[in-house]
Amino acid sequence: MWLDIVIPVVTLIVGLVGGFFIGIYYFRKQMENMQNNPEMLQQMAKQMGYNLNNKQLSKAQQMMKNKKFK
Repeated sequence: MWLDIVIPVVTLIVGLVGGFFIGIYYFRKQMENMQNNPEMLQQMAKQMGYNLNNKQLSKAQQMMKNKKFK
């Protein structure tokens, strides 16, 4: 009887924690890919409403390379 309440709650908590860590892992991988791929960085900037010129793009890449995502 009490297992009908405990198991779903534990499953929910485990799913939320697991999803959080999987999301963080995916986000870090995407950021690492953007460090090496200027087209991907340019596309992200356009989606956010910014249009970066080459100087701004190289500066953004340099800033991302200085920041470690590991």
